[in-house]
Amino acid sequence: MKPSCAVSIDLDGVPCYYRIHGLGAHPAELEHVILECALPRAAKLFSDRGLNVTWFVVGRDADAEAALPDRAARAANAARLKALHAHGDELGNHSYSHPYELARLSADVVETEIAGCDRVLRSITGKATRGFRAPGYDVSPAMLDSLAKRGYRYDSSVFPAPGYYAAKAVVMAGLAILRRPSGAVMTNPRLLAAPSEPYRPAMKQPWKRGQAPLVELPIAVTPWARIPAIGTSLIVAPEALRKHVVAAMAGRSFFNFELHGIDFADAEADGIPGELVARQPDLRIPIAEKLARLGAILDVLADGWRMTTLQDVAADVQLKA
Repeated sequence: MKPSCAVSIDLDGVPCYYRIHGLGAHPAELEHVILECALPRAAKLFSDRGLNVTWFVVGRDADAEAALPDRAARAANAARLKALHAHGDELGNHSYSHPYELARLSADVVETEIAGCDRVLRSITGKATRGFRAPGYDVSPAMLDSLAKRGYRYDSSVFPAPGYYAAKAVVMAGLAILRRPSGAVMTNPRLLAAPSEPYRPAMKQPWKRGQAPLVELPIAVTPWARIPAIGTSLIVAPEALRKHVVAAMAGRSFFNFELHGIDFADAEADGIPGELVARQPDLRIPIAEKLARLGAILDVLADGWRMTTLQDVAADVQLKA
């Protein structure tokens, strides 16, 4: 039997990347560029291959009910997501406003963030949401409590990639020296030693196996070396390394292949400023080349893995865990 693979896309907006890189206020006209421009490119890449995927939505970006600026744009975003859901894709909760420090905030704030996005997704799909991914790959007991209360089937926030976080720490330290601190935060280091295969976590210690009513679906890292096997890294990697990482994932029972909306952005066509392009290597690759690289990876996955969505993987894991 083929191992399972689920493709998921975190729909973080351009404002998130301005915070990460300490660039200050983002251009207002780029508030919705990921959902307006990048999402349709991604959706076409998947639909051309007959793939259903999981989209992790920042609730505020598709909240057509709240008294927020750009209400028409948010309603249009909600319509795009509704079309994806109707096509058979899964919509997951990625918090309401994407605070990178969410795992460090109070239980009340965590509850508000998860509940806010849950409300938006229910208004779009008319159904219960099954999955959650935390901003910044950092999960806390308060998050698990909120998700369990709502009957969520899974969390997919753990990214046990020590090398990735070492590089992140270096970049964040450099920005701090330049007095341009990053809006990102460092993950709880205990999560780096978490299981790299799906597991049922402990409610108070999410990095350990336990008896939580939901399961953890860690983001993909290779066996042994725990090299990140995510789209944002593979897009910029040399072809030989891309092939090596994907081949190494054949040693896993499950490949949780994570992408980001910005992976499908076209810096020139979408009007993304040079200040961000200079700090996001993937934005310096022409969109045609990015789509070709991602398409080649997806073709390999479709040939060697059983393609599914995260909610279906979680249902299988719950029967076994």
